[in-house]
Amino acid sequence: MTAHEGNPAAGGWSEPRATALLVLADGTVLEGFGLGATGEAPGEVCFNTAMTGYQEILTDPSYAGQIITFTFPHIGNVGVNDDDTETVNAAASSGVRGVVLHAAITEPSNWRASRHFDAWLKARNIVGICGIDTRALTALIRDGGMPNAVLAHAPDGVFDIPRLQAMAAELPDMTGLDLVPLVTSTQRYDWDETPWQWPAGYGKRTSAAHKVVAIDYGVKRNILRLLSKVGCDVTVVPATATASEIMALKPDGIFLSNGPGDPAATGEYAVPVIKELLEKKVPTFGICLGHQMLALAVGGQTMKMKQGHHGANHPVQDKTTGKVEIVSMNHGFAVDPASLPAHAVETHVSLFDGSNSGFALTDRPAFSVQHHPEASPGPQDSHYLFNRFVEMMDADKAKA
Repeated sequence: MTAHEGNPAAGGWSEPRATALLVLADGTVLEGFGLGATGEAPGEVCFNTAMTGYQEILTDPSYAGQIITFTFPHIGNVGVNDDDTETVNAAASSGVRGVVLHAAITEPSNWRASRHFDAWLKARNIVGICGIDTRALTALIRDGGMPNAVLAHAPDGVFDIPRLQAMAAELPDMTGLDLVPLVTSTQRYDWDETPWQWPAGYGKRTSAAHKVVAIDYGVKRNILRLLSKVGCDVTVVPATATASEIMALKPDGIFLSNGPGDPAATGEYAVPVIKELLEKKVPTFGICLGHQMLALAVGGQTMKMKQGHHGANHPVQDKTTGKVEIVSMNHGFAVDPASLPAHAVETHVSLFDGSNSGFALTDRPAFSVQHHPEASPGPQDSHYLFNRFVEMMDADKAKA
């Protein structure tokens, strides 16, 4: 193993010495070269197969408590910018604990770059490691599941390995963890920004046909932008908002956002609220964690996945139309389709493994999807879901 001299982004070579370690819960120690913040980052290790969008991935609140291994070898090569951050809650900074790369970070080579990736990682206190055989690590996760680990970066290369091994072994499993408090907003706010367009950048919504209340379990900016784009006047409320507080805003629709952790744990306080809102028969749309908790609210169950779905190349079929779309996914838990009641009809399915990717209720105006329709791997294969939500609100108003 050969180490980079100084900052791994700087190039050059010197005497071999590991400046970062990834220590797995089973005691395995992987050596590499540190980047980003120094210190120690505990978390669950997953892999992401996306070839682009690393800044959006690393600022997705749904990754709270996790260490991301990128399977694509060149990460950081286009730098970072001020437009591609997905985290809304500035106090939460970034959900992700650490990042594992194969190749060292190069100088940015994109006209949109405003900062070097390594400097950005430092500013967000994200610990990183490069020089890892990410193919082997991905195979380990694929075969054995997502392990807990501690990612440690020390420029002097001095580590207390037994202590790190003990720390990794003692980390709690993701099952049972409510991580939403780490990423949700603490107060209500309104949103009117619309998606980015060349050459003007992000726009502002000028009119709205529907009032939507978005419950923030770790919402992404582009979800809110697409709701604004389809004519929704969006108010975002914290994950702990009560049904009466939400209904006091007189919503035409309810949006249940994405977020991290075990849906059953978050559901202890969120599901009773969702159940009460469903009784009001307000049109409801859920994504990711919101999808899972909608399932819990109607009597379904969720389960921990072995390796999860993390990437931008996932084929999903909309069973209502037969259409196959390429989607972005980020989840370590899934809805058990066999647990859904008869009035919850499966609408979307993963063509990778047959897992549930969406359902709709037949006795309430509510539907949800597991994947992220606001992301753009298709690039706009799933944007129709926001229009489907608007059509549901239109139909609800027409009945009044």
